[in-house]
Amino acid sequence: MLGTRVTGIAYPLLVLDLTQSPAKAGLVGFAQSLPFMLFYLPAGALVDRWNRKRVMLVTEAGRAVALGSIAVTLALGSTPFAQIVVVAFVEGSLFVFFRLSESSALPHVVAREQLPAAIAQNQAREQGADLAGQPLGGVLFAVGRAVPFLFDAVSYAVSFVSLLFIRRSFQEEREPRSTRLLAEIKEGVSWLWNQTFLRVTVLLVTVTNFVWSAVYLALIVRAQDLGASPGLIGLMLAFGGVGALLGSLVAPWLQRRIHPKVVVIASLWMWAITAPVLALVPNVFAIGVVWAVTTIAGPVFNVCVASYRYALVEDRLLARVQSAALVVAWGAIPLGQLTAGVLLESSGAVATIFALAGLNLVAALLATLARSIRNAPDVKELLATNA
Repeated sequence: MLGTRVTGIAYPLLVLDLTQSPAKAGLVGFAQSLPFMLFYLPAGALVDRWNRKRVMLVTEAGRAVALGSIAVTLALGSTPFAQIVVVAFVEGSLFVFFRLSESSALPHVVAREQLPAAIAQNQAREQGADLAGQPLGGVLFAVGRAVPFLFDAVSYAVSFVSLLFIRRSFQEEREPRSTRLLAEIKEGVSWLWNQTFLRVTVLLVTVTNFVWSAVYLALIVRAQDLGASPGLIGLMLAFGGVGALLGSLVAPWLQRRIHPKVVVIASLWMWAITAPVLALVPNVFAIGVVWAVTTIAGPVFNVCVASYRYALVEDRLLARVQSAALVVAWGAIPLGQLTAGVLLESSGAVATIFALAGLNLVAALLATLARSIRNAPDVKELLATNA
């Protein structure tokens, strides 16, 4: 995670440095997240067939090689823009398989009643990586353009080795499948569609993912417009890690005490309010503070929805149901990246952020009016029913 966050800021910094084009930086972000649209559905069915641990090992090794190739070509001279796009696409593709395997394995690592706390701890891990990785990425890029990519390649190699030491099984015993892949994909999609609370939250997350993936690039360009160095841009974005880490720490406490419908609606209104403020504040430190406030709600929202999903889904369907949700919710991310690049080049950072903020307002209004959100049962009731 730390390595991924390092290159998360190094990719746009590298492309902006090589091409001076926000549109091309957006294109790289699009290539990295395009596999979310292309591969999540088939990957979910395949992960439910395959050995989850083996999938995780293969994908970590592949990502180490892919990121290492950028470090090598930069060290030798320069990296073609086409190579950056291809590596970003490969990394995103392997991430899809790793993420589905990892999240589906979680109920086999902890007891059922510990799942909300485990989800929150995983969120804290990711936000801790945000907190350290983004300023570290800016600093490493300032040391040398190849350094953050070498760091990320090594981080995948370390992850590969650490997985070898986990002895617990990552899945229940499975019978060989006789059904076709398409039928298995359809089963996961149908299951998700029939769960109204999860279906509506997926659609709402689709809107917010589109917005925040675009805002992320817009904030980098906005900071550059204000004269910030790569290191200072990384520090600004790290404020988001502080807020999200705080959200991760309080998420289990809130999940036990606050109904899911309140978490969903309150989070969306919080994002609707903070998004336009990001365009109005006058310096990078103020942007960082607002960004921190914005990110507090993310882990709380994620713990709530993930706990709800784990309370309902059988192990044999876990990856397929998650893939059905993520192909929609995360499929918006490449479109957000691409849209951000176009808007930034034509309209500038401030206008882009304001335009995106309007979509957050629409999502908040829809959540407030949705009957399936207002009438959703509590997670504790679901866990007790399905124990």
